[in-house]
Amino acid sequence: MDSKFDKIFSSLDKKSGRYKKEKEIMMADIKYEIKKELGNISESAKGWTKEVNLISWNGAAPKYDIRDWAPEHEKMGKGITLTKEEVQQLYKILGEIVADET
Repeated sequence: MDSKFDKIFSSLDKKSGRYKKEKEIMMADIKYEIKKELGNISESAKGWTKEVNLISWNGAAPKYDIRDWAPEHEKMGKGITLTKEEVQQLYKILGEIVADET
């Protein structure tokens, strides 16, 4: 039986020449489908965009998602996924912030 240590360090990424961490190995099984592109918040000098999308993760009901994406959506950065109720609460909070600044 392999130890956790063996599993973590048994996967060499041939492209980068480094060993993948356990989290990176597990992330490969996540499936997603962008159901609707809602808008771009910003774009980096390297072409990555911070986007708001409606995404289905692993076949589940779509949720609102804010994260960085590579130009052709071939890679993604860390982000946040929100339910409709959470988006409504965030909207209220942001509205208060904007109102306080004016």
